[in-house]
Amino acid sequence: MVKQVTSSQFKQEVLDSEQPVLVDFWAEWCGPCRMVAPVLEELSGEMEGQLKVVKVNVDEESSLAGEYGIMSIPTMMLFKDGESVATMVGFSPKQELIEKLKPHL
Repeated sequence: MVKQVTSSQFKQEVLDSEQPVLVDFWAEWCGPCRMVAPVLEELSGEMEGQLKVVKVNVDEESSLAGEYGIMSIPTMMLFKDGESVATMVGFSPKQELIEKLKPHL
């Protein structure tokens, strides 16, 4: 299951995570964000134990979005050992996301 994360939880859930974390920066009004949501839910289930998937609502957490330079959504950032190692902007089919994530898992 994809967990909603706030700025107060970000360090614990993402930066201090033992496994890689895919962060989906999204907003309620964003069409492509709604398209990518079920893909991320599937990915979260299929890659449990290898990858954690969380969401950050950019409208509610604008300071976090600003800190990571989020200019358009959806933006997915992969964090490993507290560092951003990959960024994907816009909707991507599941297989394409997996290919981009694989080298970091």
